[in-house]
Amino acid sequence: EFLDTHEFLEVDTPVLQNTASGATAKPFITHHNALDMDFCLRIATELPLKRLLVGGMDAVYEIGRLFRNEGMDIKHNPEFTNMEWYSAYEDYNDMMNMSEELISTVAKNVLGTTKITYQGTPIDLTPSWRRVTMIDSIKEVTGIDFNTIQTDEEARKIADEKGVEYEELKNTRGHIIN
Repeated sequence: EFLDTHEFLEVDTPVLQNTASGATAKPFITHHNALDMDFCLRIATELPLKRLLVGGMDAVYEIGRLFRNEGMDIKHNPEFTNMEWYSAYEDYNDMMNMSEELISTVAKNVLGTTKITYQGTPIDLTPSWRRVTMIDSIKEVTGIDFNTIQTDEEARKIADEKGVEYEELKNTRGHIIN
């Protein structure tokens, strides 16, 4: 309802795709008998939604199932429901503002308040949340300023010194910051 009132159009994009795209997760692969072709179950809705923007739609969203053929634990399930929305002519600041407004509005409509308690901690969901970059948040906690670290080698050395684990194939400065 929130996105509908903000002139977004709900769309339904294909679950079967000829190639895994939109994220780096490992896909589930299935076989389409009539076409005698293998397809991937989608791991993200990002690219089909962005194609709709390029095709001329101004604002779209989808609530749909995603499938990632990876580990399973208390925080990860191989299939899950996701909501993504994209809007032409807006930047990340606009989308952050909309995210705040969406969460605040939904809380108010569902709970009657924007003030909740989660695991004993009071949280105010009223918009105007603190915004901090990943690099600044790392600096606040560790004192390490990744703005001064320019090479992958420097980033790996710091990660090793701090006991931060990283995958061998994902060992760049950007991956380590993440």
